[in-house]
Amino acid sequence: MQRAAPQAFDRVLSSMCTEPHPAAREAAERFLAANPGDPATYQTVAALEDDALALLGDITGLSSPHGYVASGGTEANIQAIRAARNHARDDDPNVVAPESVHFSFQKAADVLGVELRTVPVDADYRANVDAVSAAVDDHTILVAGVAGTTEFGRVDPIPALTDVAHDAGATMHVDAAWGGFVLPFTDHEWSFAHAPIDSMTIDPHKFGQAVVPAGGLLFRDTGLLDALAVDTPYLESTSQATLTGTRSGAGVASAAAAMRELWPDGYREEYERQQANAEWLYDELVARGYDAVAPELPLVAAHLPDTEFESLRDLGWRISRTASGELRVVCMPHVSRESLRAFLADLDGVKHPPARN
Repeated sequence: MQRAAPQAFDRVLSSMCTEPHPAAREAAERFLAANPGDPATYQTVAALEDDALALLGDITGLSSPHGYVASGGTEANIQAIRAARNHARDDDPNVVAPESVHFSFQKAADVLGVELRTVPVDADYRANVDAVSAAVDDHTILVAGVAGTTEFGRVDPIPALTDVAHDAGATMHVDAAWGGFVLPFTDHEWSFAHAPIDSMTIDPHKFGQAVVPAGGLLFRDTGLLDALAVDTPYLESTSQATLTGTRSGAGVASAAAAMRELWPDGYREEYERQQANAEWLYDELVARGYDAVAPELPLVAAHLPDTEFESLRDLGWRISRTASGELRVVCMPHVSRESLRAFLADLDGVKHPPARN
């Protein structure tokens, strides 16, 4: 049987995963067999997780972060809701979030038995604060905002949402799974330094260039993390707050390695390059007559006819749509201007097929 080769990234335009940094690859290989789920036994990888958390704290404006390196944004979002539920001990809990929230919140609601209330976004695809305020009640355990939405790359008004959450006695969670590694180089108010938010999702395996899986869950205070803990009587460690038991030592080590290599200058340079790519692509699409959404972060959405979209997929472009049907192009570190030019050339070809003789 022929040995399978990994898929190349040169035509991947809608994924929020990317090629890992070489230092992240090397670190992952060295820690393939380590289990940070039992830190008392695997002390070296546990120390690397402490390093990773400290670096995530630097990135998100939190001097003493509590949390762990998760498998990704889905696990982190589930755990944030679980922590809020366990801490609140409400008999009829609900979570309020904008309709732009990641689909992992639907999974969390199903698994945890909480009601998920999604409310409309405004005309620019951001959370509508008034709608969120109207949806919360005495049973709301958590309000969520997104800092870098997966469909349009928008940043919700996090400080205002935090006020709504805390006025209702709920915790405030920010999903910055994708946006967290580019937002430090913008003027957006999104982090622990901008508002007294309680928890955050931020994924090193996205723009952070760690290997998959390497997500991040951060808490401002240890109380919410402690609300997740269960006893582990047969391990050297006596308790565990993570969702999974055995975890990826490769993900932990690679996250620490990537952030040591790239924070802050490498991430700043990559953000600037990809933001420029997104703005260039937006201008090119508009010049061709497409209705496109201006990029706030390195993500472009545009209306394409179904025939053109499917023709581009047939040509090997790995592209996807938003829930409302727009093409979305995510300018991740592997996306080059050359690949975007090739994409536009193919788009021109399917839009204006050459005349037959």
